[in-house]
Amino acid sequence: MTTNTTYKNPVVEQRADPWVYKHEDGYYYMTASVPEYDRIEVRRSKTINGLSEAEQKVVWEKYESGPLSANIWAPEIHPINGKWYIYFAAARTTETNDGLFDHRMFVLENESPNPLEGEWVEKGQIKTKWESFALDATYFSHNGTSYLVWPQKDPNIEGNSNLYIAELENPWTLKGEQVMIATPEYDWERIGFLVNEGPAIIKRNGKVFLAYSASATNHHYCMGLMYADEQSDLLDASSWHKLPEPVLTTDDENSQFGPGHNSFTVSEDGAEDVLIYHARNYKEITGDPLYDPNRHTRAQTFSWNEDGFPEFGRPVPDAKK
Repeated sequence: MTTNTTYKNPVVEQRADPWVYKHEDGYYYMTASVPEYDRIEVRRSKTINGLSEAEQKVVWEKYESGPLSANIWAPEIHPINGKWYIYFAAARTTETNDGLFDHRMFVLENESPNPLEGEWVEKGQIKTKWESFALDATYFSHNGTSYLVWPQKDPNIEGNSNLYIAELENPWTLKGEQVMIATPEYDWERIGFLVNEGPAIIKRNGKVFLAYSASATNHHYCMGLMYADEQSDLLDASSWHKLPEPVLTTDDENSQFGPGHNSFTVSEDGAEDVLIYHARNYKEITGDPLYDPNRHTRAQTFSWNEDGFPEFGRPVPDAKK
């Protein structure tokens, strides 16, 4: 399949970990990490590039203290059983730390048909096997079963986060055991931090594909890809296969650095698949990359090869101003 649609990049400046979802009402709904890490915003537009000028509705703000008081990261918005849900990660601050890497996963619910209206209700923390660093939860449904995939720190495994999957009892409650399906094993997943995070699901060509991000959030950040047969037991770790090489990486020639934390959507006419991700347009960062605000949301169409696998190509350059 050839790709023809092009988008003006960046789509939205200073929005990292972007989640863009096209709903049956024809709107693209977007949420992402804001540079202040202090709130959750939702915006919508009939076009992807229109998201840049769309109204931003603040739907939730962090607390002054306690478990929901710092570093609000990577919200995702999902329609589930006629309601809207937002998955996000939040940390607690204490007198001795700023909450960094103390995240847990939480869920909001809204019964309004338009998630920019109505009331967002806190459904609480997603309880997992350990009380440990957990974030970037993503939801998907397959063959009538609801699943959650998320990164978490296993206290007994070296590294920062592995990927886990579990069935859901409801949108905020796990059902049964969580299963580890990926751990940072390749050199490109272990630069700066040992990280597998930011999972996103796309189903095509008889397979369930899981894209994820790896390594530190500077120019080493990149995307990897896993897959499982659509008829396999997704709760069996052996069903999942990880490609040995990254599928989207820094491109010096196009001045795109640290591409990752993606989501998937479709073009306005529904004919093409679209990769949404963030990247910076410069390499050198002063201080902690997490506090550099210029990870911008980007969009580009992608194709599928003869084996049925996605071909993302290179991160496209910024549009000329």
